[in-house]
Amino acid sequence: MRILFFGDIIGKIGRRAIQKTLPDFKNEYQPDLIIANVENLAHGSGVTQKTLNEMIEAGVDFFTSGNHVFSKPEAEALLAPKDSAVLRPANYPGEMAGQGFKLVEVGSKSVLVVNLIGQVFMKESFDNPFKKFDEIFAQVNQSNLAAIIVDFHAEATSEKVAFGWYVDGRASAVFGTHTHIPTADAKILPQGTAYVTDVGMVGAADSVIGDKKEPIIKSFLTGEPPKIEVPESGEVAMGAMILEVDPKTKKAISFERVDRKVAV
Repeated sequence: MRILFFGDIIGKIGRRAIQKTLPDFKNEYQPDLIIANVENLAHGSGVTQKTLNEMIEAGVDFFTSGNHVFSKPEAEALLAPKDSAVLRPANYPGEMAGQGFKLVEVGSKSVLVVNLIGQVFMKESFDNPFKKFDEIFAQVNQSNLAAIIVDFHAEATSEKVAFGWYVDGRASAVFGTHTHIPTADAKILPQGTAYVTDVGMVGAADSVIGDKKEPIIKSFLTGEPPKIEVPESGEVAMGAMILEVDPKTKKAISFERVDRKVAV
C-alpha cells in the first residue's frame, strides 16, 4: 500500500499548487491514499468548507490539522459530523468538536489515521500525546488494519524524535508537521516505523514559512505583532512524502521525499 502525504497546505497559493500538480503525483507514484494537513488552508489559518471542497475535488482523500484548525467560525460545524474527512488533534483537552483519529477505508482494508499535537513550546494546553497514542492504539481493533499513520503536529524536534522512537513498531509512519521546514531525517526505524521530523509545507517558497516576508521581518525588528499575509502567486515549495507499507505486517517498506517546486 502506498500513501502520499503533503505537509501543511498554506492559503490559496498552496491550494492552487495542489490542484496543478496532484495529477502528476498520482500518475508517478500511484498512491492508494492521499493525506494532507490543512490547518493553514484558508488564507494561512484554519479551514473552511469552501477551501476543503477545493482539495477534495483536486483528489486529496483525507485531512489532518493542528493548533489553527479552530481559527475559522465554521470549524466546529465542519469537524463535528461523524463522516467528516478532517481530523483535529486527538489530545485536545475536554470535549472539543471533531475526531482525533479515524479508520479510513482503502479498498478492502482500513488505515488508522491519528492526529496528535505536541506540548513543548505550544501556547495552548494539550493532553499528553504519548499517552493519548497508547489509548487509541489499545482501543482500535487491528484485525483488518493495513497501516497506522500518525500526523504529529509539534514545534520541538526533540519531542517529535522521542515520539517516533516511542511508537516504533506500533505505528507504520510518523509524519511530523507544523514547522513548515522540511527536515533531512526521513528513515525507517528498527522496528519498522517510518519517521520524518517535518514534511514541510505546500506554500510560497519566497516567504517566511508561508507568510509574506516583510511583515514578519518588521515584527522581529520592532517587537510588534505581525500582520499575517500570504502570497497568492509565485513559486511554491511542495513538501511531500511517499510511504510504502506492507499491509500484512503494517511495517514500512520504503519512505522517501518527493518534494518539488511549481509556479502558480
